[in-house]
Parts: sequence; C-alpha cells; structure tokens
Amino acid sequence: MKQSEDKKWTESWFYRWFLNNQAVVILLITLLVFLVIFLFSKISSIFTPIIQFAAVLMLPLVISTILYYLINPLVSFVERKFHMGRVGSIATVFTFIVLLIVWGLSGFLPMIQHQVVSFLENLPGYVTSLDKQSKQLLTSPWLDAYQTQLESLLTTISSKAVDYAQGFSKNMINWAGEFAGTITRIAVAIIISPFILFYFLRDSGKMKGGVLKVIPTKMRVPTARVLGDINQQLEGYVQGQVLVAIVVGIMFSVMFSIVKLRYGIALGITAGFLNMIPYLGSFLAMIPVVIMALVEGPLMLVKVLVIFVIEQTIEGRFVTPLVLGSKLSIHPITIMFILLVAGTMFGVWGVFLGIPAYATIKVLVKEIFTWYQSVSGLYEEDESEDSNRVE
Repeated sequence: MKQSEDKKWTESWFYRWFLNNQAVVILLITLLVFLVIFLFSKISSIFTPIIQFAAVLMLPLVISTILYYLINPLVSFVERKFHMGRVGSIATVFTFIVLLIVWGLSGFLPMIQHQVVSFLENLPGYVTSLDKQSKQLLTSPWLDAYQTQLESLLTTISSKAVDYAQGFSKNMINWAGEFAGTITRIAVAIIISPFILFYFLRDSGKMKGGVLKVIPTKMRVPTARVLGDINQQLEGYVQGQVLVAIVVGIMFSVMFSIVKLRYGIALGITAGFLNMIPYLGSFLAMIPVVIMALVEGPLMLVKVLVIFVIEQTIEGRFVTPLVLGSKLSIHPITIMFILLVAGTMFGVWGVFLGIPAYATIKVLVKEIFTWYQSVSGLYEEDESEDSNRVE
C-alpha cells in the first residue's frame, strides 16, 4: 500500500514538475531546434546545388519584388478607376512606365552623358589640382609641428598604393572575368525581371490562395493574417525607401546647383540612388562629392559639408520618420545593428535585405508570441488579485 502511494506521488511529481512544466517544455524545444541546426550544418554540402540555384534566381526575384510593390498600387488604381481587366491594367501601366523612361532618358541622358564625358576629359587636371593642393597643405605653417608624421603617412599611403596597383595588375584577368560574369548576370536579371513582374502582378492573389490551400484548415486564418502583415511590412519598406531616395536626390541636385558644384545634378541623382542603401548610402554618396569639392577649392568643400549637414538633418528629422517610421516601427538604433550584423555576415545582400528580413521575422515572432500567450496561460492575471485591486 505504501509502495503504491509512493509510486503515485512520484508519478504526480514527475508529471507536475517535468512533463507539465512550461519552462522544461520550452527548454526541450530549444534543444531540439539547435540539434536540428547542428545536424543541417554537418550535411550542408548536400544543399550546395540548391543554394547555387537560389543565388542565380535571387537578383531577378529581388528586382521583380521591389518593382511589384512599387507598381501594384498603380495597377490596382487603374483597374478600379477605369473598370479594366487585370491584364489590361498591367499593360497600360507598363506602357506608361516605358514612355516615362524614354522621356526621362531623352531629357536627362544627354546632360548626364555630357557631364560624365567632361569629367573624364578633365580628370588629369583634377589629379594635378589635388596634388598641388596637398603640397600646399603640407607646406602650411600650421602643420610644421606635424611634418614628420605627415611625411610618414604619405610614404605609407604611397607604398600601399603601389602594392594595390601590383595586386590589381596580377589579378586583372580574374577580376575581368568575374566582372564580365557579374555584368552578364545583371543583364539577364534585367531581361527576365519584367516577365516575372508581370506574373507577380497578375497572379498575386492566386499565389496567396495556393499557399493557403496546402495549410491545414485550422491554421489558414492565422497564416493568412501573417502573410498579410508581412506583405504590408515589405510594401511599406520598399515604397518608403524609394520615396525617401527620390526626395534626397531632388534635395541634393537643387542644393548642388545653387552652390554651382560641377556635375551637381549627376552627383545628386547618384546620391538619391545610393540612399536606398540605409545609412551607408549617404556616406558612399559623399565620397565623390567631397573629391569634386576639393578640386574646386576649400570654399566649395565648406559649402558641400554644409549641404550634407542640412540634408541629413531634414532627412533624419522629417523625411525618414514621416515615411518609414509609421510603417515599420523600427528604432534607428535597431536598424544600425541590423545593417552591421547582416552586412558582416552576408555582405551586400545582407545590407539590402537585412531590414526586410528583420521586419518579416518580427511579424512571425509576434504571431508566435501571441499564440504562446493564449496557450500557456502564464500571462493571465489572477482573478483573486484583480478582486483585491478592485477592493
């Protein structure tokens, strides 16, 4: 009798403190997840062909996805406003975009071409001017106390430049082949992207329905909600980034033209494109502008630096919070950490796709946590505590 009571007590204790313990269950699930990740890392070579195939498709899919989120609202507007079919609306929008591109190229391309040709023709003079200004700077009486350090620094830079030049000449053939391969992939992606975009625009609703059909019936409603939230996050991010880039390009072009910076419009448009890379784009755009300002003199350099301060203030305080802040609800510090980690781990693709991936994971984690709250019962307030508070 006593043994049976001890056995029941042991089984009750085991059930209460182990099998029915939320912390233990979470720990076991976490261990299983890490075990699966460890096993996949040991057999990762099996998935190499799949990864290579996905890498080939990555660029056209990314381009098509970005264009989809930009064009889909316009296609829906034309379909709703003019009572046209989906295919007719897509064809109308495509025709309008092609005409807009032709008009833009006919207006801006000759001007940009003239500025690029002029820059290349005057490049030797710019190099000579920079060399002259650097020598004048070194002979300045303000830097007499630092002559030894500056000469050592210039010697180091010169030797490094020679080493880089020698390495470049040795690896030129390999780099040329890689560059040609990259250009080929980009060209193929540009050619394929419009076709992928067309099917995205035409069949986006069917794609969501097709995904939901393979989902168990009880999970279709939350899955549809998650897909809708992810779609909303990605749409807001893409549209917001492009809108901010357009505003930044216009601001830079106008301000560079006001201070009469040479090639100001071309540099402003370039800064707008680079601004689609969060945070890093502004610094990349600053490099050619500062070089051109140095060529034209110290006064132009001061003007350019003032322009960057004004642009960063307007963009950081007004444009970006209004456009992106309300759509993604991601803190700027979080964005900086995401870019740092994703760029270090995955390079350029990490910088471009880090924030959309974070926004997607954020939606999934939020949904899982909401489900866990309802299932675990750990977040429900005690009724006795509620009654005591009322009393």
